[in-house]
Amino acid sequence: MFDRHFRHWPPGTPRTLSIPATTLGFNLQVSAARHPGKAALFYYGRSIPYAELEREVEALAGWLQRVAGVGRGDRVVLDVQNSPQFVIGYYAILRADAAVVPVNPMLRTDELRYLCEDSGARVAIFGQELLEAWRPLLGATVTHAVVAAYSDYLPESPDPALADIVLPDAVRAPRAPIGPADVAAGVEAWSAALAAGHAPAPQQAGPDDLAVLPYTSGTTGHPKGCIHTHRTVMSTTVVASAWSGASPDLVQLAVLPMFHVTGMQGGMNAPIFQGVTIVLMSRWDREACVRLIERCRITNITGITAMIVDLLNTPGLESRDLTSLLRIGGGGAAMPDAVAQRLERLIGLPFIEGYGLTETIAPTHTNPMHRPKRQCAGIPIFNTDARVLDVETGAERGPGETGEIVVSGPQVFKGYWNNPDADASVFLELDGKRFFRTGDLGHYDEDGYFFITDRLKRMINASGFKVWPAEVEAMLFAHPDVSEACVIASRDDKRGETVKAVIVPRPHARDRVATEAGAAAFADEIIEWSRQKMAAYKVPRRVEFVESLPKTGTGKVFWRTLQEAEDKKWT
Repeated sequence: MFDRHFRHWPPGTPRTLSIPATTLGFNLQVSAARHPGKAALFYYGRSIPYAELEREVEALAGWLQRVAGVGRGDRVVLDVQNSPQFVIGYYAILRADAAVVPVNPMLRTDELRYLCEDSGARVAIFGQELLEAWRPLLGATVTHAVVAAYSDYLPESPDPALADIVLPDAVRAPRAPIGPADVAAGVEAWSAALAAGHAPAPQQAGPDDLAVLPYTSGTTGHPKGCIHTHRTVMSTTVVASAWSGASPDLVQLAVLPMFHVTGMQGGMNAPIFQGVTIVLMSRWDREACVRLIERCRITNITGITAMIVDLLNTPGLESRDLTSLLRIGGGGAAMPDAVAQRLERLIGLPFIEGYGLTETIAPTHTNPMHRPKRQCAGIPIFNTDARVLDVETGAERGPGETGEIVVSGPQVFKGYWNNPDADASVFLELDGKRFFRTGDLGHYDEDGYFFITDRLKRMINASGFKVWPAEVEAMLFAHPDVSEACVIASRDDKRGETVKAVIVPRPHARDRVATEAGAAAFADEIIEWSRQKMAAYKVPRRVEFVESLPKTGTGKVFWRTLQEAEDKKWT
């Protein structure tokens, strides 16, 4: 058991944590009973008390069961931006004894079709701005759907303190009518589903039932569902309360996407467990963020580096009232030291970094509040055993020695959905315990703090969005003029990293890259074609044409050679 970090454990905090043997939905029931009139959600000026939140969860759960036929163990897709509908939809699916399949609203039809078919989901909840992407699936792949209009939850009259905030287009769009063809395909308006007044059956799901099936990708090119039960999700839900001390009087800003496990846990599940108020933002906007901090007296922010950099660049930030803030933290990419110093200088708080994966439903590591280190993943959290193993031999490494980080703990997923071959490649047994291979290279120091230094798996981190090259490559191969493609990371001042495609054109298209102008036009075509086929964050922003790709002795594309050549361009 790795234990050298205990010398820097949060003072007055036990070294282990008992995980409640209940469902996630029970957390909402408890908070609604304790704080019925308190704002659970604050959405651009509209407050939704805990009692109202629970009532709407019950109503939607009843519709899912009575109308859509959702039962225990079924999977339901949730394709909604940060909004009251995401929170209500998430907990309604759980209340209906089903499992949430959280989806990035940027995904297109083919991507959605794959997730539905792979997960077996026949019911979906999505925002009205996504109807066109979903329409080809309605009535066939998807038998029932609920369409949400975010403006349904805006205040009747603007909040004076927020009156001049520019709302995202999808948020301020009025509710659109649902046409007869969509109704015939099983589509129901969110408002009508709630107004139907169906009551759900008594809860049957327990702590070891499937709760969330978030998808992640890897070297195979196809997204894989990560099996998380109520118990695994609960394990990281309760961490925040014990790690840094929690009070129902805290106010959490939820701006990271809730379909991603960091936003899901830090922005929704943990705050609901604690009974705190969640201030929702559907899109990042630095001025709106500052206004909300001042208006709602926000105490906690979880974000990514790009958001913090943008926040610190807000004109006149020094004169704004940010004194309510108590904790700013996040993960996804190391916080540059210069930015961390500026944060402390302007706001007086350190940036608390953490580390986790979809397979671990957010944190396995985080920095202790009283002794954080910069550009550091932190120390293993409650009940978590983390080791560093030699990539070649599997032998355990010591302080300062780089290897693959492996973790064992109650938050580790149960396996990939219907993919035993993938399971076999990521789990190993060590000292009688089951460990998950993270695919990340790193080391720990003499104090037991972990540092991520490289990636063993191929992954591009573009503004906090994880892009898996093999998945993008698989899509590019469908282009009629692409013979081969290798996707790598390229440096980007704003996004940190961006997606670059190195392409070998098919023989009939090679003349198109004979001139600089022709290659530029062809690259623009590839980029535009990609926008029609995949989520925007996956689209290659840069395209390079080559005669051939480097190959290994077995014929596999030697992507690392291309990546190293690209890295040298920016050093």
